[in-house]
Amino acid sequence: QVQLVESGGGLVQAGGSLRLSCAAPRRTVSSYNMGWFRQAPGKEREFVSVITWSGGSTYYADSVKGRFTISKDNAKNTVYLQMNSLKPEDTAVYYCAVVRLSGNWWRNLYDDWGQGTQVTVSS
Repeated sequence: QVQLVESGGGLVQAGGSLRLSCAAPRRTVSSYNMGWFRQAPGKEREFVSVITWSGGSTYYADSVKGRFTISKDNAKNTVYLQMNSLKPEDTAVYYCAVVRLSGNWWRNLYDDWGQGTQVTVSS
């Protein structure tokens, strides 16, 4: 297990922007694929985005493609999710995770999740 700490959420109007951060233990971000997931009220947790350990590849859910950008800073052991043109349907708790590819799906490598950070987009 690794301890990941998400931050940067908040309340924003539709069309606005937020940048989420995920602080990880040393060398985690440079060694593992890292991802963001989200869970809206009454819905299952869903995949949002992944950045590979090398930083060479990124992947996005169709619902966020073109609006969200994942990035990382190995020196700061931090993964970011820049969210632009936010919509009310982006409202959710956002979680970061060390991820693995299972078939066609990115999944949390571990069983546990952090506390996440709440993003609320008002219309």
